[in-house]
Amino acid sequence: MKKYFENLAKALLGQPYKELSSGEQKVIESIAEKTSVSEDINETFEEGLTFGQIAADKIAAFGGSWTFIGIFFAFIMIWIVLNTGQLLGLHSFDPYPYILLNLGLSSLAAFQAPIIMMSQNRQSSKDRLQQQAAFEVNLKLELELKLLHEKFDRIEETLEKKWNS
Repeated sequence: MKKYFENLAKALLGQPYKELSSGEQKVIESIAEKTSVSEDINETFEEGLTFGQIAADKIAAFGGSWTFIGIFFAFIMIWIVLNTGQLLGLHSFDPYPYILLNLGLSSLAAFQAPIIMMSQNRQSSKDRLQQQAAFEVNLKLELELKLLHEKFDRIEETLEKKWNS
C-alpha cells in the first residue's frame, strides 16, 4: 500500500509521499482508500477540553454579553445610589469617591482579562484546526477533479480513435 501512496503522491502532487505535510498525506491516503477527509472539528476539539477550559469559555461568553453589561451597569448604579446617601445625611458604607467599588472593578478586570485571553487563545487554536480541515477537503476535491479530468481525457481519446477508424 505504501508504494501505491508513493505513486499517487508523485502523480497528483509531484512530490514523494514522505515529503508531504501530514495534511497532504492524509488526503493521499483518503483518495487511495476512498474515504472521507471531512470531520467535525467542534466535536474533536471539545473532547480534549478540561474543566477549567470549559469554565473559562463559559465565563468569557457571559462576560462578553449584553446580559453581563446590563447586570453590571445596574449593579454599579445601585451601588452609587446606595452610597450617595451621605449627601442626604444618610449612612453609606462606601462614600464618594467609591474606593471599595473601584477595588471591586479592578479585581474583576484583573481576573476577567486572563480568562477571556485563555478563551480567545483556545478559539484561535480551534480556528487553525478548522482551517487545516478545510485545506484537506479542498485539496482532496482538487485532486479528485484532476483524476476525473484524466479519466475523461482517456475516454475522449478512446472515442476519437473509435470514430476515426
